[in-house]
Amino acid sequence: MESPLLLDTHILVRWLYEPRRLSREQRRVLENAEKQGDFLRLSAISLLEIATMNEGKLRLSFKIEDILNELDSNPVFRILPLNTEIAREVAALRDALRDPGDTAVVATARVHHLRLLTADQRIINSGLVSVID
Repeated sequence: MESPLLLDTHILVRWLYEPRRLSREQRRVLENAEKQGDFLRLSAISLLEIATMNEGKLRLSFKIEDILNELDSNPVFRILPLNTEIAREVAALRDALRDPGDTAVVATARVHHLRLLTADQRIINSGLVSVID
């Protein structure tokens, strides 16, 4: 059995609305997790990232409310809260990654011992967490 997964925000969006933009490996892992009834975990920071997406500027293929409704209604998704342990990890990693959201996602994966699905090259190149790219 593969280790549990954490989805980076853009992977969640792609999985729900643009699956063709996922890598073959990402699709395989997500499909296997779904078949096995595994949870797909998200950092709570992803909710903030979704809520602050600029629909007009990004020309999104979905409405922000739709993705939030999906997260509320689909039992496969689990939101992992930010806590003091993750905050400590963010503080320890703050110089390794520029983006605070990325740092919180990586810290969440590290604290919970999760593999991170991401296409973010900075995260992949950092070597800070096990990734599926």
